[in-house]
Amino acid sequence: MKFLDQAKIFIKSGDGGAGSVSFRREKFIEFGGPDGGDGGRGGDVWAECVEGLNTLIDYRYQQHHKAKTGGHGMGRNRTGAKGADVVLKVPVGTQIFDEDSETLICDLTEVGQRELIARGGNGGFGNLHFTSSTNRAPRRANPGLPGEERWIWLKLKLIADAGLVGLPNAGKSTFLAATTAAKPKIADYPFTTLHPGLGVVRVADREFVLADIPGLIEGAHEGHGLGDRFLGHVERCRVLLHLVEATGEHAGKAYKTVRAELDAYGSGLEDKPEIVALSKVDAVDPETLKKQRDRLRRACGQPPMLLSAVSRAGVTEVLHTLLGVIDAARAGEGGDDAA
Repeated sequence: MKFLDQAKIFIKSGDGGAGSVSFRREKFIEFGGPDGGDGGRGGDVWAECVEGLNTLIDYRYQQHHKAKTGGHGMGRNRTGAKGADVVLKVPVGTQIFDEDSETLICDLTEVGQRELIARGGNGGFGNLHFTSSTNRAPRRANPGLPGEERWIWLKLKLIADAGLVGLPNAGKSTFLAATTAAKPKIADYPFTTLHPGLGVVRVADREFVLADIPGLIEGAHEGHGLGDRFLGHVERCRVLLHLVEATGEHAGKAYKTVRAELDAYGSGLEDKPEIVALSKVDAVDPETLKKQRDRLRRACGQPPMLLSAVSRAGVTEVLHTLLGVIDAARAGEGGDDAA
């Protein structure tokens, strides 16, 4: 299934049904009076968060979603049926924006969560409604009210506990493949990863979700490379694992490049807890490794962790460190909720 993290669609709720003009016609009833029923309400448009989905690709091929019109009123005081609703099924982490792509309508973060996006029009009154002391046989009825219609944006932001960031070819996908059952594409050239990926890490009888996004380059916030659009997928993470490859030219400069892009993007990424690790340590000699580690320590202000996803050296230590930060963040969130 192809990955798509944003789509623009048109929605329209159903129009209300028309009221009925009708009179009671029955043998031996001389003045039956009006008995026209009201029209039914138009169908609503709902968004529902479901499990088992991780892409918005369905909305690329079907972009117009319209609810049904309400049933018309009928004689014998029969009210029209409500129009059928339309339910947009979206994955966890979907945000729905208005057409301007800035006004947030709702944020769906839990399975089963439902939000009303467009309300159906009310049904029109039948002629029975217009009966008065001076007009005992009205011959008028209302049409139903029109439904709402608009263009909206669906934007998916994956929900993970930890996120991988770094320059292209820093070993992010290799780390994801080594620690989870995910099978991302791995090759020795930049931008091998074109779409975000998720995997479940199992360590010390515990589990957490790890997200991998395409690499960042200098100027990504201005649209260079693949841009910073995919940074939205690590916005919800509790901790970032910043990988810097030991085989690069200068580990300190590589770190600062990615940090500058995170700061330029904003949205709270610059304040997230960060674990810095030097990857591919088995591919360089000890002297180069020491030099790169010192450069990275000066750039980030903390001793970097060392790992190799291929030989699995240092991987377990990094996972335990990630788990500790995630547990602390969860405990903090629990304390905030209790307060």
